[in-house]
Amino acid sequence: MLQYEELKLKLKECEKPIEDLAEALGLGSMTKEIEELEQQAAQEDFWNDLENSQKVLQRTAMLKGKVEKYTKLRSDYEDAMTLIELADDEEDGSMIEECTQAVENVKNDLDAQTLSTLLTGEYDSKNAILTFHAGAGGTEAQDWAMMLFRMYHRWGERHGFKTTTIDYLDGDEAGLKSATMLIEGENAYGYMKSEMGIHRLVRISPFDASGRRHTSFASLEVMPEIDDSVEVDINPADIKMDVYRASGAGGQKVNKTSSAVRLTHIPTGIVVASQVERSQYQNRDVAMRMLKSKLIEIKERENLEKIEDIKGEQREIAWGSQIRSYVFMPYTLVKDHRTNYENGNINNVMDGDLDGFINAYLKMQANEKLNGSDHSGI
Repeated sequence: MLQYEELKLKLKECEKPIEDLAEALGLGSMTKEIEELEQQAAQEDFWNDLENSQKVLQRTAMLKGKVEKYTKLRSDYEDAMTLIELADDEEDGSMIEECTQAVENVKNDLDAQTLSTLLTGEYDSKNAILTFHAGAGGTEAQDWAMMLFRMYHRWGERHGFKTTTIDYLDGDEAGLKSATMLIEGENAYGYMKSEMGIHRLVRISPFDASGRRHTSFASLEVMPEIDDSVEVDINPADIKMDVYRASGAGGQKVNKTSSAVRLTHIPTGIVVASQVERSQYQNRDVAMRMLKSKLIEIKERENLEKIEDIKGEQREIAWGSQIRSYVFMPYTLVKDHRTNYENGNINNVMDGDLDGFINAYLKMQANEKLNGSDHSGI
C-alpha cells in the first residue's frame, strides 16, 4: 500500500541520523567509562570516601541512562519498521494510524536525543534555579508571574524532573510578587537557560470590570545550581543576612517560625532568599548555594575574569525587550522573538508544552557557534 511505502521512506530517513547519534553521544567511550566506574565501585575501600562514592554512583547512573535511551531508540526504530512491513504485507489499512504514530515517536525521540548533544556548556548538565519577578502593574502582573511559575512547574513534571519551591512571596490580591523554584534533572539548566528574560502577556484582564485588554510583563532569571565541588570565593564580610518569618501561597507548606533567610551580596546588590527548609541554618545553606550560582552565572554571561569584577548594575537582568509574547486576545499565539518560533495552542504552552521553543533556541545557538557568532553566555 502506498501509505505504508511512504511511512517506510519517512522512517528510513532516520536510520543514518540514528547511526550518527551514537558517535555524537560518544557511545563507545561512555560504555568504557561505565565499566571503569563499576570496577571502582567493586573495590573493597569504595565506601571509605562517601562523597566520592556518591559521585561515582551518580555518574554511572547518568551514563547508563543515556546508553539505555539510545538503545531504546534503536529498538523502537526496528520495531516500527517491522510493524510497517507486516501491515503492508497483509494490506491491513487499520494499522496505518498505529504505524504513523510509531514513526512520529522515533522521529521525536531522535530529535530530543540529538538536541541533548548540543548541551556542551560547563554547567548545562546541572539542575536549574528559576527566579520569577512580577513587573510593574500590580495584580495583573503578579497573576502573570504566577501563571509562568505554574507553566514551568508543569514543564518539569512533563519531563520527569523534580520541582521544589525555594521561596515564594504572595501578590497583594492574587498571584505572586516573586518566587524561586529548583528544577532537578539531567540537563535541566541546559534546557532552561533559553527561558531567561522578559515574558510578555496580552489578554483581557479578569481583574478589569470594563473588560479591557492589558499588557503585562514578568521576568525570569535562570541559573545553574552549583554544588560544593565548584570553588567560589566570597568574602563573608560582603554578605548581609536577614531572618524573617516564612510565608507561601495560601499559607501552605511553609514553616511559620522565623527561619526564612535572605542574603544580600553587598558589592553587587544581589539578593537571594530561602524559606523551604525547617531551620534557619538549612535555609542559609540553600541561600548560599543560590548566591554562588548567581555569581557564577553572571561571571560567565558577562565573560568576566573574576567574581570581584561583577559590578552592581551589570548583575541586573535588563528590563528591556521581551524574549517571548503570549497573546490570548484578539487571537491566540505564543511567539519567541529570538527564533521566530510560534505555537498557536496557547493552552498547551501554558500547560508546559515548551519543547518547541527550547529546541528552536538550542538549534539557533548551535548555528551561531558554527558561524562563530555565539552570544549565549554560559
